[in-house]
Amino acid sequence: MSSRRSSIAFAVLIASGMMATAQADILLIDRVHQEQRLSLPTRGLSMAQVEQRYGTPSSKLAPAGGDSRVHPTINRWVYTDYTVYFERDRVIDSVANRASPNEIGPKSAAPHR
Repeated sequence: MSSRRSSIAFAVLIASGMMATAQADILLIDRVHQEQRLSLPTRGLSMAQVEQRYGTPSSKLAPAGGDSRVHPTINRWVYTDYTVYFERDRVIDSVANRASPNEIGPKSAAPHR
């Protein structure tokens, strides 16, 4: 009888794990669809164009790099739903921010045009 209880407990454990995985997959799919609807700044836009079209960012982080020609200055502007990365004064990428600080996994980015 003890073996049967162990088997039932194991089956319940496996089923609950599969349900959690299914829920996580649905949430990830929902997040990807939500991010695809974001209108993100596209590669090549200038800082002035981004600010004109998307407004003032919630923060402009300190520049990084710029110490040599092979390490150009990288600027990051943080908006509510995404962060825009600039090389010198041109957009090189726009990335959706995490939904929560504990979120892990891939993030979608703006398509390169």
